[in-house]
Amino acid sequence: MTRGRFIALEGGEGTGKSTQARLLAEALSTRGIECVVTREPGGTEGAEAIRRLLLDPPGDGWGPRAEALLFAAARSDHVEKLILPALERGAWVVSDRFLDSSRAYQGGAGGIGDQAVRTLHDIGSGGLRPDLTVLIEVEPATIAERLADRDGNRSDAIGGRSAQYHADVAASFKRFAAEDPGGFAVVDGEGTPDEVHSRILEAIEPLIGGEL
Repeated sequence: MTRGRFIALEGGEGTGKSTQARLLAEALSTRGIECVVTREPGGTEGAEAIRRLLLDPPGDGWGPRAEALLFAAARSDHVEKLILPALERGAWVVSDRFLDSSRAYQGGAGGIGDQAVRTLHDIGSGGLRPDLTVLIEVEPATIAERLADRDGNRSDAIGGRSAQYHADVAASFKRFAAEDPGGFAVVDGEGTPDEVHSRILEAIEPLIGGEL
Protein backbone atom coordinates (compact mmCIF):
# COMPACT_ATOMS: atom_id res chain seq x y z
CA MET A 1 0.00 0.00 0.00
CA THR A 2 1.26 3.49 -0.87
CA ARG A 3 2.04 5.63 2.14
CA GLY A 4 -0.17 8.68 2.57
CA ARG A 5 0.97 12.28 2.47
CA PHE A 6 1.37 14.62 5.43
CA ILE A 7 0.63 18.35 5.09
CA ALA A 8 0.98 20.82 7.96
CA LEU A 9 -0.55 24.30 7.94
CA GLU A 10 1.48 26.84 9.89
CA GLY A 11 1.34 30.52 10.80
CA GLY A 12 0.67 32.80 13.71
CA GLU A 13 -2.59 33.51 15.49
CA GLY A 14 -5.53 34.46 13.27
CA THR A 15 -4.04 33.38 9.95
CA GLY A 16 -6.93 31.03 9.15
CA LYS A 17 -5.19 27.69 9.57
CA SER A 18 -8.17 25.84 11.03
CA THR A 19 -10.49 26.97 8.24
CA GLN A 20 -7.96 26.13 5.57
CA ALA A 21 -7.24 22.69 7.06
CA ARG A 22 -10.95 21.89 6.86
CA LEU A 23 -11.28 23.19 3.29
CA LEU A 24 -8.21 21.27 2.14
CA ALA A 25 -9.44 18.03 3.72
CA GLU A 26 -12.82 18.48 2.02
CA ALA A 27 -11.13 19.06 -1.35
CA LEU A 28 -9.03 15.93 -0.99
CA SER A 29 -12.00 13.85 0.17
CA THR A 30 -14.16 14.86 -2.80
CA ARG A 31 -11.46 13.40 -5.04
CA GLY A 32 -11.52 10.03 -3.33
CA ILE A 33 -8.52 10.57 -1.07
CA GLU A 34 -9.01 9.47 2.53
CA CYS A 35 -8.02 12.48 4.60
CA VAL A 36 -7.59 12.92 8.34
CA VAL A 37 -7.74 16.51 9.59
CA THR A 38 -6.21 17.12 12.99
CA ARG A 39 -4.58 19.81 15.11
CA GLU A 40 -1.76 20.53 17.52
CA PRO A 41 -1.62 20.40 20.38
CA GLY A 42 -4.32 17.75 20.25
CA GLY A 43 -5.63 15.09 17.93
CA THR A 44 -5.62 12.24 20.45
CA GLU A 45 -7.15 11.87 23.89
CA GLY A 46 -3.81 12.29 25.64
CA ALA A 47 -2.71 15.22 23.48
CA GLU A 48 -6.05 16.99 24.00
CA ALA A 49 -5.57 16.67 27.77
CA ILE A 50 -2.16 18.32 27.43
CA ARG A 51 -3.72 21.01 25.21
CA ARG A 52 -6.01 22.01 28.06
CA LEU A 53 -3.02 22.29 30.39
CA LEU A 54 -1.17 24.48 27.90
CA LEU A 55 -3.95 26.86 26.92
CA ASP A 56 -5.48 27.15 30.39
CA PRO A 57 -2.51 26.53 32.66
CA PRO A 58 -2.61 26.20 36.44
CA GLY A 59 -1.20 28.90 38.68
CA ASP A 60 1.19 31.29 36.96
CA GLY A 61 1.48 29.11 33.88
CA TRP A 62 4.44 27.31 32.31
CA GLY A 63 7.92 28.56 31.63
CA PRO A 64 9.30 28.15 28.08
CA ARG A 65 11.14 24.89 28.87
CA ALA A 66 8.20 23.22 30.57
CA GLU A 67 5.96 24.44 27.76
CA ALA A 68 8.27 22.93 25.14
CA LEU A 69 8.31 19.61 26.99
CA LEU A 70 4.50 19.54 27.14
CA PHE A 71 4.18 20.29 23.44
CA ALA A 72 6.73 17.57 22.64
CA ALA A 73 4.81 15.07 24.79
CA ALA A 74 1.51 15.93 23.12
CA ARG A 75 3.11 15.63 19.68
CA SER A 76 4.65 12.27 20.52
CA ASP A 77 1.24 10.83 21.40
CA HIS A 78 -0.30 12.47 18.33
CA VAL A 79 2.31 11.03 15.97
CA GLU A 80 2.27 7.54 17.48
CA LYS A 81 -1.47 7.07 17.80
CA LEU A 82 -2.96 9.11 14.93
CA ILE A 83 -0.55 10.49 12.33
CA LEU A 84 1.66 7.47 11.62
CA PRO A 85 -1.19 4.91 11.58
CA ALA A 86 -3.12 7.10 9.12
CA LEU A 87 -0.12 7.55 6.83
CA GLU A 88 0.69 3.84 6.93
CA ARG A 89 -2.81 2.87 5.77
CA GLY A 90 -2.49 5.30 2.85
CA ALA A 91 -4.54 8.19 4.22
CA TRP A 92 -3.46 11.81 3.92
CA VAL A 93 -3.08 13.85 7.09
CA VAL A 94 -3.72 17.59 7.23
CA SER A 95 -2.64 19.11 10.54
CA ASP A 96 -3.37 22.57 11.90
CA ARG A 97 0.17 23.16 13.27
CA PHE A 98 3.04 20.75 13.79
CA LEU A 99 6.72 20.93 14.76
CA ASP A 100 7.41 24.35 13.23
CA SER A 101 4.98 25.97 15.64
CA SER A 102 7.10 24.72 18.55
CA ARG A 103 10.20 25.95 16.77
CA ALA A 104 8.65 29.41 16.28
CA TYR A 105 6.87 29.81 19.62
CA GLN A 106 9.02 28.04 22.20
CA GLY A 107 12.29 27.88 20.28
CA GLY A 108 12.22 31.37 18.77
CA ALA A 109 9.93 33.70 20.72
CA GLY A 110 10.34 31.64 23.91
CA GLY A 111 14.11 31.68 23.65
CA ILE A 112 14.96 28.04 24.29
CA GLY A 113 16.55 27.66 20.85
CA ASP A 114 15.80 25.72 17.70
CA GLN A 115 18.14 22.83 18.47
CA ALA A 116 16.47 22.12 21.81
CA VAL A 117 13.05 21.88 20.15
CA ARG A 118 14.41 19.67 17.38
CA THR A 119 16.09 17.37 19.90
CA LEU A 120 12.83 16.94 21.81
CA HIS A 121 11.10 16.14 18.53
CA ASP A 122 13.72 13.57 17.60
CA ILE A 123 13.23 11.85 20.95
CA GLY A 124 9.45 12.05 21.09
CA SER A 125 8.40 11.72 17.48
CA GLY A 126 11.33 10.16 15.65
CA GLY A 127 12.03 13.40 13.78
CA LEU A 128 8.90 13.07 11.60
CA ARG A 129 8.48 15.95 9.15
CA PRO A 130 5.52 16.81 6.90
CA ASP A 131 5.83 16.18 3.18
CA LEU A 132 4.97 19.86 2.83
CA THR A 133 4.48 22.69 5.31
CA VAL A 134 2.15 25.45 4.08
CA LEU A 135 2.94 28.74 5.80
CA ILE A 136 -0.01 31.17 5.69
CA GLU A 137 1.13 34.78 5.98
CA VAL A 138 -1.27 37.60 6.89
CA GLU A 139 -0.66 41.28 7.58
CA PRO A 140 -0.67 42.24 11.31
CA ALA A 141 -3.62 44.65 10.86
CA THR A 142 -5.74 41.89 9.34
CA ILE A 143 -4.77 39.50 12.14
CA ALA A 144 -5.78 42.06 14.78
CA GLU A 145 -9.21 42.42 13.15
CA ARG A 146 -9.70 38.67 12.93
CA LEU A 147 -8.67 38.04 16.52
CA ALA A 148 -10.98 40.81 17.77
CA ASP A 149 -13.86 39.19 15.90
CA ARG A 150 -12.93 35.69 17.06
CA ASP A 151 -11.86 36.23 20.67
CA GLY A 152 -13.16 39.63 21.74
CA ASN A 153 -11.42 40.44 25.00
CA ARG A 154 -10.65 36.80 25.78
CA SER A 155 -7.65 34.82 24.60
CA ASP A 156 -5.80 31.70 25.67
CA ALA A 157 -2.49 31.69 27.52
CA ILE A 158 -0.41 31.69 24.32
CA GLY A 159 -2.58 33.80 22.03
CA GLY A 160 -2.76 36.55 24.66
CA ARG A 161 0.98 37.19 24.79
CA SER A 162 2.59 40.48 23.77
CA ALA A 163 2.71 41.93 20.27
CA GLN A 164 6.51 41.57 20.35
CA TYR A 165 6.21 37.87 21.17
CA HIS A 166 3.94 37.30 18.18
CA ALA A 167 6.18 39.41 15.95
CA ASP A 168 9.08 37.14 16.94
CA VAL A 169 6.93 34.11 16.09
CA ALA A 170 6.17 35.53 12.62
CA ALA A 171 9.85 36.30 12.02
CA SER A 172 10.79 32.75 12.99
CA PHE A 173 8.29 31.25 10.55
CA LYS A 174 9.57 33.49 7.78
CA ARG A 175 13.13 32.39 8.48
CA PHE A 176 12.24 28.69 8.47
CA ALA A 177 10.60 29.02 5.06
CA ALA A 178 13.57 30.91 3.63
CA GLU A 179 15.99 28.28 4.94
CA ASP A 180 13.96 25.34 3.61
CA PRO A 181 12.25 26.38 0.36
CA GLY A 182 11.76 22.75 -0.66
CA GLY A 183 9.88 21.89 2.51
CA PHE A 184 7.72 25.02 2.73
CA ALA A 185 5.15 26.68 0.51
CA VAL A 186 4.40 30.28 1.53
CA VAL A 187 0.83 31.35 0.81
CA ASP A 188 -0.74 34.81 0.98
CA GLY A 189 -3.49 34.58 3.60
CA GLU A 190 -5.21 37.85 2.68
CA GLY A 191 -8.66 37.71 1.08
CA THR A 192 -11.64 35.42 1.43
CA PRO A 193 -11.28 31.84 2.70
CA ASP A 194 -12.04 30.53 -0.79
CA GLU A 195 -9.33 32.73 -2.33
CA VAL A 196 -6.76 31.49 0.17
CA HIS A 197 -7.94 27.90 -0.36
CA SER A 198 -7.31 28.23 -4.11
CA ARG A 199 -3.76 29.41 -3.43
CA ILE A 200 -3.14 26.44 -1.13
CA LEU A 201 -4.41 23.99 -3.75
CA GLU A 202 -2.02 25.55 -6.25
CA ALA A 203 0.84 25.33 -3.75
CA ILE A 204 0.36 21.62 -3.09
CA GLU A 205 -0.12 20.67 -6.75
CA PRO A 206 3.51 19.45 -7.10
CA LEU A 207 2.95 17.14 -4.14
CA ILE A 208 -0.24 15.53 -5.37
CA GLY A 209 0.45 15.52 -9.09
CA GLY A 210 -2.64 15.02 -11.18
CA GLU A 211 -4.91 13.94 -8.34
CA LEU A 212 -6.54 17.37 -7.92
